[in-house]
Amino acid sequence: MIIFYHLFLIVYKAGINLVSFWNKKAKLWISGRKDVFKKLQTALEFSTNKKTIWMHCASLGEFEQGRPLLQKIKEDFSDAIIAITFFSPSGFEIAKNNKDFKNIFYLPMDSRIHAKKWVNILKPSLVLWVKYEYWHFYLEEIKRKNIPLLMISGVYRSNQIFFKWHGSFYRNMLNCFTHFFLQNEDSKEQLQKIIAEQKITISGDTRCDRVINIAENFKGVPHITEFCREHEVIVAGSTWEDDETEWTHFVRQHPEIKFIIAPHEIDAENLSDVKKKFPGSVFYSEWIEERQRVTDDRQPAGEDKQSNCLIIDNIGMLSRLYYYATITYVGGGFGDDGLHNILEAAVYGKPVIFGPEYDKNFEAQEMIDCSGAISIENAIDLEKVVNNLLNNEAELLSRSDAAKKYVYRNAGATDKIISFIKENKLL
Repeated sequence: MIIFYHLFLIVYKAGINLVSFWNKKAKLWISGRKDVFKKLQTALEFSTNKKTIWMHCASLGEFEQGRPLLQKIKEDFSDAIIAITFFSPSGFEIAKNNKDFKNIFYLPMDSRIHAKKWVNILKPSLVLWVKYEYWHFYLEEIKRKNIPLLMISGVYRSNQIFFKWHGSFYRNMLNCFTHFFLQNEDSKEQLQKIIAEQKITISGDTRCDRVINIAENFKGVPHITEFCREHEVIVAGSTWEDDETEWTHFVRQHPEIKFIIAPHEIDAENLSDVKKKFPGSVFYSEWIEERQRVTDDRQPAGEDKQSNCLIIDNIGMLSRLYYYATITYVGGGFGDDGLHNILEAAVYGKPVIFGPEYDKNFEAQEMIDCSGAISIENAIDLEKVVNNLLNNEAELLSRSDAAKKYVYRNAGATDKIISFIKENKLL
């Protein structure tokens, strides 16, 4: 099986190099890894006597998931060095500007040589792996060096390759972990078929801790209150083309409602396409410029009747935008990429709507069961659900309360993991 893994790595790298000629993300994937070992060595040059914690995240979502734990480690182990790696450009390119963590790197492509070199330079005392993404040589090297390796907010399902008859190569990767902190009971039931039960703890999802922290330390988004005014507001976050298609008719038919749409992809071409779907819409950057012009000219900011739809053309504010919503919609449930983070919306006490493809998000089903979320099949279904919520205040309030209670009920994963680290003297 290792031969096929080597082949996969070769094909993957060749594909990235080919695509990089026209794909910006692929180009960043390559350029970001240039001299990465030298950058790592330079960053750790004066940290030889300090303990180092290494957290690996596939992309931005996993970074947000691991962030509460990193913050707590910073508080409780203030002398430790924290290094964070990403595989995806969409994670690294945003997180690299984070003020709380300065040692952020691309993870070099998996290989025996890269893994040994990386671990020898970093010399981690503890490694944290967030949710998924398994790299054989890195995991093997961590195990070979006898470095504690924790899986954070893991989720396991019966259809994953670990549990297939031909999955021994991947099961060996799981055996590299010291302990697993899982999100739910179903994951434990699956994992303990191949991993000793004493190495498994159901901790819940650290994302709950993260979104609660954001909500309880809420900072307003410039001029959003002015856009929303006294209207009912629908915030649709992390949308893809299929999601936006479901909304086009409803947005056009309801100029009295304010819509805020935050596309998942914000490249110029996609933003242009989104704007065409919603006539009269305005980009957030344009709205800010207009408000600033009004302020500079000291003119009253009269309500813009033409703009009932605001399109967010940046990344980083979505988790705060849900605060302004009457109803929220989270994208990804109509495509293969899967449903995005519904907890960001639910934490503010907002009912959450999403598409039918959510089987990989157990929290989506749990929120449906507790009445905090609703799954829709198509545009007709969507309009029926939204109209019902807007015309039935009792149901709107009930579902809003259920959504918020769900998030708070599932908080506390960070404290459980920190307690384990301290009790087992891993730092």
